[in-house]
Amino acid sequence: MKNTFRGGVHPKEHKELSRDIPLRWFDPKGDLVYPLSQHIGKPAKAVVKKNDPVLVGQCIAEADGFVSAPICCGCSGKVKAIEKRRIISGALAECIVIENDGQYTPVEGMGVERDLADLTNKEILECVQKAGIVGLGGAGFPTHVKLSPKNPDAIKYVIANGAECEPYLTCNDQLMREFADDIVAGLELILRLFPNAEGVIGIEQNKPEAIAAMQKACAGKARVRVLPLQTKYPQGGEHNLIKVIAGADYPVAKLPADMGCIVDNVGTIYAIWRAVRFNEPLFSHCFTLTGDAVKNPGNYIIRDGTSLAEVIEASGGLKDGVTLKKALAGGPMMGFAISDLSAPAQKTTNGLTLLSEDGAEIALLKQTACLRCGRCTTVCPTGLLPELMAAAAQKGDYERYEKTLYGLECVACGSCSYICPAKRPLTETFKAVKAEIMARKRAAQAGGGK
Repeated sequence: MKNTFRGGVHPKEHKELSRDIPLRWFDPKGDLVYPLSQHIGKPAKAVVKKNDPVLVGQCIAEADGFVSAPICCGCSGKVKAIEKRRIISGALAECIVIENDGQYTPVEGMGVERDLADLTNKEILECVQKAGIVGLGGAGFPTHVKLSPKNPDAIKYVIANGAECEPYLTCNDQLMREFADDIVAGLELILRLFPNAEGVIGIEQNKPEAIAAMQKACAGKARVRVLPLQTKYPQGGEHNLIKVIAGADYPVAKLPADMGCIVDNVGTIYAIWRAVRFNEPLFSHCFTLTGDAVKNPGNYIIRDGTSLAEVIEASGGLKDGVTLKKALAGGPMMGFAISDLSAPAQKTTNGLTLLSEDGAEIALLKQTACLRCGRCTTVCPTGLLPELMAAAAQKGDYERYEKTLYGLECVACGSCSYICPAKRPLTETFKAVKAEIMARKRAAQAGGGK
């Protein structure tokens, strides 16, 4: 096995701000707000109504289809409203608003240990599905779907993604340091579904404490091991991990299972363990509050639905005399700007980065025409041609963009924008073009292909 992939970049990490700060629980005092769409697939469907009492761990919205996921409450209290609220993306979305009573009373049966010995594969998958677990690395794909490939016997690797290559973010690092045994136990649980697979935990080499903790947890385990990875962005991309661990190129339009791989974030695997072993649905996740504008950066376990503003305030707020110029959900490479800090954290919100400078604004002032240097092509981990994609986008030639240049395979990692000496907003352009192409496809389907 290699320990890295082709391309990639080396942005400043800024992980020193929070990397050695242990995880701590954050219990909000205010309302919790749950968007019905927090995952890839069909939005969940509310099963509560205004004034209904709720408990921690109670299902408040059920999956509305196979590629969907239920939503479980993180506090006790009552349903205050079901209405449209501004969410982290800036959009208005249907949300369940819970008036938090501050007691955090759990639903009956939550936390009761299960005997895993006699659980069937079907029962394990049902536990994962009922718990509402989705990919916590940011994608939000329903985990029970990912763990249900057509041919389980063909899976050769179950990859635990502990790379956490995004600058600033450190919560997965701390999760691996503090809960290594649970993550390995969760990985072994997943391996029960795939009899021919090996469990490989990929961790970047800039996390020596996490590597040591996970290696200790793996000691004496026959089917799991740790693979230290070269520190390079975007090492934690699903395609890149598969290239490194499976030793094969990732063909266009293929799924991980087609390559004999299942990839799950270490946070997702921890959630699987909690769900199956302790009957604990997903209502919380690890989270990093960081950035040069933050007075006290830190790593937390926050309850889904918590107002980001409440976390900031409770941590001490902004540094004295510092003006907040940019707020990012996530980190600076794959995160996105947010304008409303009162928006609720969703299942996939693994960090908030608050900055005193707006890098995009600075880059815009320095932007020039393309220099034809080819650096964007050199660093693209997917092997695309960003220079030509940008030209096709500018001309509105979406057919060439999609069919000839395979532009829809762009994972929006930001490497091309980072390396571009002309400071062109390549990634933002590609996101916009993909959204336009997909919107046109949906419109065509709705119109019967006319």
